[in-house]
Amino acid sequence: MKYLVRDKMFAIGDDYWVETEDGVHAFLVDGKALRVRDTLEIKDRSGRVLITLREKLLSFRDAMTLERDGETLATIRRKRLSLLRNHFRVTLVEGTELDVSGRILDREFAVEYDGELLAHISRRWLRVRETYAVDVVREDADPALMIAVAVAVIRLAEKEREGGGQKAGAGDPD
Repeated sequence: MKYLVRDKMFAIGDDYWVETEDGVHAFLVDGKALRVRDTLEIKDRSGRVLITLREKLLSFRDAMTLERDGETLATIRRKRLSLLRNHFRVTLVEGTELDVSGRILDREFAVEYDGELLAHISRRWLRVRETYAVDVVREDADPALMIAVAVAVIRLAEKEREGGGQKAGAGDPD
């Protein structure tokens, strides 16, 4: 299923809806203002928090953590020694690793597990400005998690491009 995400790098405190391709509100991305670090919440239509994205403090490389019900679900970092394309690693708390690679800043990338496509992120399918699609291709993949991964990876890549992040190969090992 495809979900449409507003692409505008919003200010902390801005909220926006992620919609299905039929225009139905599916998830709310809630930017939390007045926080020490970047914090976003992915909420369902009734306002229940599904996943919280937090900028990881005191990290050698930029990272974000994803939390569910107050517990860490995953950590996202730029993969070291990735020379040709933007490449991020999502390490779930139980040890599963997802690979995110492609042209992140162009909004053309994929989320894979063990070489199998979970979600494809693209703006090619759309005519709507400042919007990209998260196409969750595996039925058993968690749409909220795939959207959270896409939002987090784009924020990390944008921050790095702006010079606020460490470059690949620096800091802690993967």
